[in-house]
Amino acid sequence: MELYGTLGPACARPEILREMFAAGMCGLRLNLSHRSLEESGDWLAMAAAAAASCGKTPRLLMDLQGPELRVGEEGLPLDLTEGALVPLDRLRLPEALRKRLHPGQELLLDDGKLKVAAEENGLCRVLRGGRLLPRKSVAAPGLTVDLPALTAGDWNNLRLAPKMGVTGVMQSFVRGGEDLLALRQALEACGGGHIRIFAKVEDRRGLESLPDWMDLADCVVIARGDLGNSMPLWQLPAAQKRIAALCRQRGKPFLVVTQLLASMERSAVPTRAEVSDIFNAVLDGASALMLTGETAAGRWPAEAMTYLCRTAAQAGDFLRERKEL
Repeated sequence: MELYGTLGPACARPEILREMFAAGMCGLRLNLSHRSLEESGDWLAMAAAAAASCGKTPRLLMDLQGPELRVGEEGLPLDLTEGALVPLDRLRLPEALRKRLHPGQELLLDDGKLKVAAEENGLCRVLRGGRLLPRKSVAAPGLTVDLPALTAGDWNNLRLAPKMGVTGVMQSFVRGGEDLLALRQALEACGGGHIRIFAKVEDRRGLESLPDWMDLADCVVIARGDLGNSMPLWQLPAAQKRIAALCRQRGKPFLVVTQLLASMERSAVPTRAEVSDIFNAVLDGASALMLTGETAAGRWPAEAMTYLCRTAAQAGDFLRERKEL
């Protein structure tokens, strides 16, 4: 079982990283939508030293932006009041998305925490308010926005990946086999042909085409944040179960991520539902689990990793006991 945390300001301290590796963490994810690989050299050196102190060689996953939509930075943060009319340009939406918007189109911001609907005259109505922070995700349910599989920034990070110790690359919003072929060719061109590809299922398009492209990936990622934005949330558990079943059938490793311990961004103890979620993901056959905001920005990164590792271990014990009965 591979257990990952996400590297960020909350855990980027030697003592915290040591606790996380000692708890059972095998490696870290670096979200390159917020910080480049080159800018993260100090964090990566700190993580390598922390892992070495625990007798481990850390795995490093870099999460590419790919064809992902995010708001910009200028003029943000912005407080959005429910019911208010706000000029769309204040949201700093990507130009490719702005061109496709039509009145009535809903937008989910920051993994759905905020919600707006486009109206006439370049305005939008706030349906679910809150504070919009820079570089947060945008989802437009039902709207297709064609973007290249790799951005210029992705290419810069891929060129550095082999010498920076990257062991896996996470491709966002996989739409079909062509995205993974483009990534594999880019890795080989950059001297990273040995690096594993973690292909993220993040919308209906990727979900529906999964049987056609999954053999091109080393690991399928059930990325429940954006995937949950592409469908009513009550449909998400069934989608996760179907992906897991297909991966088991095809012998493909899969990773489950997003909100495994979301309450631990603010609380030192998880909910009963969260530990049950982790337990059931292991029982479904997940080969890897990952924390995101819990370790990158939460108040209790080491404690969150401890709960993840111990719950996953308990699930493994349960599976072994069941086989022995």
